[in-house]
Amino acid sequence: MSPILVRPVREQLEHDRVIRFLQAKWRRRYTVAINVGAEQESPIRVGESEVYPDVVLTPAGGGKKLLGVVEVETGESVNHLEAMSQWVPLGKSRAPFQLYVPVGESEAARRLCAEHKIKLAELWTFHGLGDQLHFTLVQRMKRGARATALKSKTAAKNTASQRKPKPGGGRKATKVPKAAASRKAAAKRTAKAASRKVAAKRTAKAGSRKAAAKRTAKAAPRKVAAKRTAKAAPRKAAAKATAKAGSAKKRTTGARSRAGRSVKRAARRP
Repeated sequence: MSPILVRPVREQLEHDRVIRFLQAKWRRRYTVAINVGAEQESPIRVGESEVYPDVVLTPAGGGKKLLGVVEVETGESVNHLEAMSQWVPLGKSRAPFQLYVPVGESEAARRLCAEHKIKLAELWTFHGLGDQLHFTLVQRMKRGARATALKSKTAAKNTASQRKPKPGGGRKATKVPKAAASRKAAAKRTAKAASRKVAAKRTAKAGSRKAAAKRTAKAAPRKVAAKRTAKAAPRKAAAKATAKAGSAKKRTTGARSRAGRSVKRAARRP
């Protein structure tokens, strides 16, 4: 029960009016249960204790899943005692916690939530104008932030349970989750495979270099022989030309000598 046992009559009427307004506003979307004044009929369980928020939201048409909890405060109830007794447990519940405070109390509510590390889904302000109520959204937790906070809480609990001392005085060894161990093993295998691939690439490069060196070594004698052949070709051509010229001279000389002999024979005849 809230430590604010007795509110001023005017504030209590305003408090109950806001609760009933929210009930009428949400009754088409949810099953809305309220705890107004001394009517404490809809508790929720947080840990091992029961808490009575002003509004409890569950699925429409039945179901026990908790969809949201709402606490409505007045000017007198925005204080440390209320925050510790009501806001802290409601912030630990698995449903989004919405806080409604009067206009002008939003900064005090933020400060109290920050001091007590209360996970607040939404912070609203309200004020009455005649028969009407006006609401303003002041703060809303980002999507996924609450889920992250719950995961961190669960992880912290698991870590604490793993680090509990043994009855004999020793400590239990921290168990590594199977998923994390399998990830580490997979990472090691991937690293080994990558190193093997790198080594294979290096080997292939070295093999290609060796083959290129062999081909170059084989081609070197051929290049040298080709150079020698190219150098010897003019010499051979010059020798052939010289030989041809000599044979032509010999044929010319022979023809001349044969002609001289024939002339001499003709002169000798009577």
